[in-house]
Amino acid sequence: HGAAELDEMGAEALPRRTPAPAWLPTAKGEEGDFCLRSSDCAAGLCCARHFWSKICKPVLREGQVCTRHRRKGTHGLEIFQRCQCAEGLACRLQREHGPADASRLHTCQRH
Repeated sequence: HGAAELDEMGAEALPRRTPAPAWLPTAKGEEGDFCLRSSDCAAGLCCARHFWSKICKPVLREGQVCTRHRRKGTHGLEIFQRCQCAEGLACRLQREHGPADASRLHTCQRH
């Protein structure tokens, strides 16, 4: 056995020595991919519940409807979670010009 032969074998064996667990994608998750936490998702996405699993969903942009959690305890029960608003945006009650009880939508707005 020459040294060169050993070298080739070593290089060959390297990538297989530490296989990534099947559930852990090597690339960052794209929209709709399963995830465990937001760091599993690509930039601009967060990990949010969708039915009984969690998938990468887009972070909310200005003007998009957001979920305002009145009580911290309730959002664990949500089946369709939304991401938080993007940097620099806050989830605020949209001021409608209609009747006072108009849909009460919260949207992402600039601070």
